[in-house]
Amino acid sequence: MAKAAAGAVYQCTECGWRSPRWAGRCGQCQAWGSLAEPAAEPVRAGARVQLRAAPAHAPASPISQVDPAAARARPTGLDELDRVLGGGLVPGAVVLLAGEPGVGKSTLLLEAGALAAESGRVLYLTGEESAAQVRLRADRIGAVTDDLFLAAETDFGALLSHVEAVEPALLIVDSVQTISAAGVEGVPGGVTQVREITAALTALAKQRTLTTILVGHVTKDGSVAGPRTLEHLVDVVLQFEGDVRGQLRMVRALKNRFGPTDEIGCFELGEYGLIGLPDPSGLFLSHRADPVPGTCVTVTLEGRRPLLAEVQTLLCRLDGQEPARRVASGLDYARVGMVVAVLQRRAQVQIGRHDIYAATVGGVRLSEPAADLALALALASSRADASVPGDLVAIGEVGLAGEIRRVAGLQRRLAEAERMGFRRALVPAGSAALPSQAGQIMVTEVADVATAIAAGLGGTR
Repeated sequence: MAKAAAGAVYQCTECGWRSPRWAGRCGQCQAWGSLAEPAAEPVRAGARVQLRAAPAHAPASPISQVDPAAARARPTGLDELDRVLGGGLVPGAVVLLAGEPGVGKSTLLLEAGALAAESGRVLYLTGEESAAQVRLRADRIGAVTDDLFLAAETDFGALLSHVEAVEPALLIVDSVQTISAAGVEGVPGGVTQVREITAALTALAKQRTLTTILVGHVTKDGSVAGPRTLEHLVDVVLQFEGDVRGQLRMVRALKNRFGPTDEIGCFELGEYGLIGLPDPSGLFLSHRADPVPGTCVTVTLEGRRPLLAEVQTLLCRLDGQEPARRVASGLDYARVGMVVAVLQRRAQVQIGRHDIYAATVGGVRLSEPAADLALALALASSRADASVPGDLVAIGEVGLAGEIRRVAGLQRRLAEAERMGFRRALVPAGSAALPSQAGQIMVTEVADVATAIAAGLGGTR
């Protein structure tokens, strides 16, 4: 293979990853044969930015005289989606909804579009299905209304014609990877096409104060397909996730210029569409008559919403000399390894010669450190073959020195645990805002991992 020209940079046509050398496989999305050398753009020698005034769209005014009503969020009608958006859709905002194929993105937006059509016209433009196929889904989920307009197009010029004809208040494009524009290099769905289409739709949304929702595909690692600049062009990035074989779906905000980024919305996908779950705590717990070794319940905090989640672990002793396996599902693999090391070093729990399997119930993903203590108790419980009491929850972050660190929102976590019927809780020592003694839950403060294991398993040995 001939050497690359000096200064040449190869770019992946699928995800936008760049490399100074050509390779047969992309280093980010792992696609084969996707690296290509982009055409060099002509640059005029000595070109400079000209200090020349241009006409302004509107004169500058004092901030006290700017009317904020135009930027207030308008509810979509789906409470769980509004929770994540920060109250609803902001006029002129561009929202990117990403998710795996088959997770229910089109169903979610079709329901939201039908509800939003009660207050203004909605244009749903599909490039992946025919209009008849979308109508069949709308009949099934009850999303048929006269103010919801439907069109099947893949050309950007045709999209603009539909916008001019319908004059919608909300535009839904499903999906941005299927739209192509004449005169733009690259194939539909490629990096250049997706970037230019998104930039044009963003400009259109700002010019017409048109709320726009774009559906985006994801790569094999779960990130939004296309260059990273795609996420910077839009105002809100939502991730719609869930096991396609299950019924639970969750939407979370990865970026939100108008609201929080730590809230989640929970839905149940059924035969007749998505149903919001305002109280999803029970979905992440196992329902057993008696406790089982290797399990422990914690309370995670997603934004302002406390959720009970169960951590399960299984240890299998190795008889040969093969290396031990560590498998994590729904938990951070690095934190699982850290907690295992702390248990062995600080609490003398010898689990080195064991295969370790750690998972959560219901497909929930626990990313905050407050689940460390529950993971540690579950591992120690599995190693000792002793059950953690069924009415106990463990909340706390585990440090490398074996200490249990305080976490935020402890009052709300304990209140949720008490509401769900738990009567005992292990919390970090010195935690503030503990509930009053008149409460039904008994709180035990633990300073380190060894103390927590003794308190959680002491009565079951």
